Amino acid sequence: MPLRPELQLWLQLTLTFRASAARFKYLFQQLGSLDRLPGMSAAWLIELGWSAEQSAQWQSCLAGRLTPVVSKVLQQVNAWAAQPQHHLVAYGDGHYPALLYACADPPPLLYVWGDPALLSLPQLAIVGSRHPSADGRKLARRFAKEVAQCGFRITSGLALGIDVESHLATLEAGVETIAVLGSGIDEVTPHSHRQIAERIALAGAVVSEFPPGVTAEPRYFPERNRIISGLAHGVLVVEAAAKSGSLITARLAAEQGREVFAIPGSINNPLTRGCHQLIRQGAKLVETVDDIMEELAPLVGWQRQQQLFAETAKSAPVAAAALPAQAELILSQLAYDPLSLDALVLATALPVEQLVPELLQLELCGLVVTHNGGYVRSAS
Repeated sequence: MPLRPELQLWLQLTLTFRASAARFKYLFQQLGSLDRLPGMSAAWLIELGWSAEQSAQWQSCLAGRLTPVVSKVLQQVNAWAAQPQHHLVAYGDGHYPALLYACADPPPLLYVWGDPALLSLPQLAIVGSRHPSADGRKLARRFAKEVAQCGFRITSGLALGIDVESHLATLEAGVETIAVLGSGIDEVTPHSHRQIAERIALAGAVVSEFPPGVTAEPRYFPERNRIISGLAHGVLVVEAAAKSGSLITARLAAEQGREVFAIPGSINNPLTRGCHQLIRQGAKLVETVDDIMEELAPLVGWQRQQQLFAETAKSAPVAAAALPAQAELILSQLAYDPLSLDALVLATALPVEQLVPELLQLELCGLVVTHNGGYVRSAS
């Protein structure tokens, strides 16, 4: 099935411009809908801070004049998207996951091999060493299986070690799992995991922000990690050395307002030093699945209630009096100059773990937008 015209334009835009994910988020928030893309003028782009060269490139996009490189990638993407189980999910689409939508730098496009609806279901990310101990492998499998049986999908990066053990244990438990790649959607890394990716796509989803044909590079994995943490309600680190990519995922999770969990171990095991470091920094020490569920279960229940509120808000204007008290308090502190999360904590006296979900809900309702690293009232 060919891509919708507005999605095709959004794809051209993201392939043509070398702009940050946060920049594309701001652009979409100003647009309000992909349907408005064809009417987006070059002058308006310049008003939003884009360069004259970028505006001219946009005019070329509208006229169908694309560079040979963009034309080639566009053909590859269209060929990929025409195949069964292949989906493009744009920022703002109905299938775009709400938790990722609210992050500061969500991918403007997600390439999904499998079921995109799964991306919006409750998830726990499990990450850890690529070369874990035997105990680490057992722990990853045990926690993945038990958390999956509690109704969560397990999200990870399909890498060697803890990642793949978590995916396999989830599949064996009969629950869907989600793998996020640090390469193009058709370039599974390592190549030995291709068959596992195929199994995941049949009973879950394989996801990437990179188009087909993009091979893995070290610089892509931190970008991949923000999606792993951004999709999930929390991140569990099973084993991690003192310098580990898993610690990057945990840091990103904390910045996104997610719960961070870590499994302790022997002080003589170098693979537990990263976990101990996280616990010293405030991550929750985990011994059983109950330690995770007592944090996540109430959060997911709250989110489901708020989603109902958001769905109601889409069909009718939200009156200020209908907002929860905490939401009213937050709005009372916001104007049209960006206010950082730290400043909002001081202004509202709300803890971060309460403030971030409320800001997410206000953003979903169109009452608040992020701008220059802070939060402002929506102009609409």
